[in-house]
Amino acid sequence: MSLTCRAMRFLVGGDMRNAVTAKVIDDGVSFRRAMTLARFYIGLGFVLFGLVVAGCSSIGPGSVTRDRVDYAGAMSDSWKEQLLQNIVRLRYGDPPTFMDVSSVVSAYQIAVQASAGATANFGAPPNVANGTGALGVTGAYTDRPTISYTPLSGQKFAVSLLKPIPPAAIFSLIAAGYPADVTIPLTVSALNGVYNRTIQGGRQPADPEFYPLVEAFRRLQLSRSFSLRLEKRGAEDVAIVLLAPQVKPEVRQDLEFVVKTLKLKPEHGEVVLTGGAVQQGGNQLAVLSRSMLQILNQIASEIEAPAEQVSKGRTYANAEADPNSNPLDLPQILIHSGPTAPSDAYTAVRNRGSWYWIDDGDFKSKRAVAFLLLFFSLAESGVVPTAPVLTIPVQ
Repeated sequence: MSLTCRAMRFLVGGDMRNAVTAKVIDDGVSFRRAMTLARFYIGLGFVLFGLVVAGCSSIGPGSVTRDRVDYAGAMSDSWKEQLLQNIVRLRYGDPPTFMDVSSVVSAYQIAVQASAGATANFGAPPNVANGTGALGVTGAYTDRPTISYTPLSGQKFAVSLLKPIPPAAIFSLIAAGYPADVTIPLTVSALNGVYNRTIQGGRQPADPEFYPLVEAFRRLQLSRSFSLRLEKRGAEDVAIVLLAPQVKPEVRQDLEFVVKTLKLKPEHGEVVLTGGAVQQGGNQLAVLSRSMLQILNQIASEIEAPAEQVSKGRTYANAEADPNSNPLDLPQILIHSGPTAPSDAYTAVRNRGSWYWIDDGDFKSKRAVAFLLLFFSLAESGVVPTAPVLTIPVQ
């Protein structure tokens, strides 16, 4: 008896189709043996079909872990790139444009088809009995994600980019452990009339007391000498900063410096947070906070723009660094530029023929980017998101 495989091939295309065909010819055997072989291949076809169906009967649970991590990672990377791209656009006078991912619907479809057949011939001598069997399996796999984007416009644009970040949100971050020497320089323009550096109306340095205040707040934060409490007063939620009455001698000096410089008169160790540049009472800490657009413009002004872009008048000249400046006067996010793509970047974008990036080894800048994305969420508090209307076809 001789067994010959006439055809076996695997076709992988857009539908991931597999086709297998086998033909067996048995020379010189009885009609019963030919029928036995045919029945064997028919049974084998049904067995293969059952295994395929059993293995693909439920793909939903297994896709949750994979899809959630993959989509979350992709959205995180796209947020970083979108943020960097808009900072670069602001440097060149272009308006920022943000797109939110409103929803992600991942739809899968699997189709499996199996077939089997057999024929047998029996003839009188000198003819010989012969049998032929054939089986085939065809499968199709389709992944059709539906991703909805919502442009940042209208009320959401005004609240997210133009409205100052609430002072309570800023000090809530500090009370939660976010470094005060990062949070305050990024988000605050003034504390009780003591101003931070700014680019509004031209480059203006910080008041002499501002950076010492920031450093004192950081040391008080590390010593756990103050906390934050939200209290209901009438129809409003009032944020109250609690200053510890009993502190160590070295911490007492910082606490007295903050109270004296900001002209505070705490009542029972409590100071009320308010918005604005000037306090209305001795127990108030007036925080003139920045909007997200102000923060992005401040960061954009410190980009190392290519010299040819400056010479063509497409952007203003880079600021010259002062070698004697305070470390807090350095850019919170250091953005580099060059003609070629970087090899080791935290995030990178291309604009006007040049590449702009943040080094992956620059932890200070990476931490500030993470804070900016968090500030976006804080700025959106109170805005009711509009859910997109989706029509998902039934497969």
